[in-house]
Amino acid sequence: MLNRRTFLHASGATAAAAAAPAFVRGRNLNSKLQLAGIGCEAKGWSDINAMASHGQAQFVGFCDVDLARTAKVRKLNPDAPVFQDFREMMARLADQIDAVTVSTPDHMHAFIGLDVMRQGKHVYCQKPLTHNVWEARQMALQAKKSNVITRLGNQIHSHGYYRTGVQIIKDGTIGKVTAVHSWCASTGHGKSHHISRPENSVGTPKTLDWNLWVGVAPMRPYGGDRIYHPWGWRDWQDFGNGSLGDFGCHILDPVFTALKIDQAPSAFEATHSGMNREVWPAQTTVSYTFPGTELTVGDSLPITWYDGGRLPRTQGPHLPPNERLPSSGSLFIGEKGSLVLPHVGAPRLYPGTKVDALESLNHYHGWIDGCISGKQPSDGFDYGGPLTEAVLLGNIAVRYRGTKMHWDAEAMKITNHEKANQWLRREYRDGWDIAGVE
Repeated sequence: MLNRRTFLHASGATAAAAAAPAFVRGRNLNSKLQLAGIGCEAKGWSDINAMASHGQAQFVGFCDVDLARTAKVRKLNPDAPVFQDFREMMARLADQIDAVTVSTPDHMHAFIGLDVMRQGKHVYCQKPLTHNVWEARQMALQAKKSNVITRLGNQIHSHGYYRTGVQIIKDGTIGKVTAVHSWCASTGHGKSHHISRPENSVGTPKTLDWNLWVGVAPMRPYGGDRIYHPWGWRDWQDFGNGSLGDFGCHILDPVFTALKIDQAPSAFEATHSGMNREVWPAQTTVSYTFPGTELTVGDSLPITWYDGGRLPRTQGPHLPPNERLPSSGSLFIGEKGSLVLPHVGAPRLYPGTKVDALESLNHYHGWIDGCISGKQPSDGFDYGGPLTEAVLLGNIAVRYRGTKMHWDAEAMKITNHEKANQWLRREYRDGWDIAGVE
């Protein structure tokens, strides 16, 4: 993960020469933003439906590798064609598309996102931004090079609760922060480290193109409903990033925003409840050390992540002894007080002080407004990329339980554990290679 200053310096030359955003250069500003949705059910449907409620947005194409999961979007715009392969959609509708939503499993985010950004399309991509650290770096660089409007799909970033919590920290209400604890109740989808992939092939539904679903990952049999598709994939290391990948970009987002964290962790270490080579642990704890900022005490800041029902052992010096922490959220410990920020819930300030709550903003509409105006909103890939990198570095530590990793962000290298560097990127299946940003 590059710090912001290094990133801007490295990519500034290409950004200066980049073309104007697709919507601004390609269509009358009085017409609607033409959208394409990739991934059409579950979170995909949620994203598409929310975007479609914007008065200046219009979906002109939909894509899902499982055509059985396109019924809702077909009703949203019966005239829009539906595809299984996004590459075919982009080839046929390229001149009609300004922007794309990407709501697929983690392992396909970079393959799709980089392709469409290189075609000059704006991108809204679900979290985590990518499946591995190298991909996150490339997505941030390509967004800058292509000069497109981007946004990470952690919509809680724009919620009034999180915006209020961020403002409390920035205002110095609890003083400078000494430590942060963040946690998530999720254990994934109930799997444990004993689960192995199905050995026998199960008939693939006729509506699903399994080759397209597997995409960049190593091929394996379909396995049956809900093993991987449509729900179980987050638990499997080849496709998802477990609970940390699922919720880290949500719950750590206000931590990064409030404390103005713009540099990578210098070190990280993990413990967990056990895992094999196929699925992520049911419970993890990741201890990060970040460089301090103007809003923290000292030269370094400890941030600890917990999931699977694990909670901080300390409640800090300012909380009542019997205070019950929410099932998911963050605890900011400051010099003058503490803040508990539930996910999703109203901030709780100790000692109690009345604060003015900020309104919620529409995260989806904010991205569309940015595409139309050409102004990048907050939570673009310049921010979401580094946030994702930090989350994914935690999962590398998970693979080497109890080993403290030291990170050189500029070199993109774990300096004290050469073997661990293999997980910074992956080998792609034949025909599914991802080219780096030049």
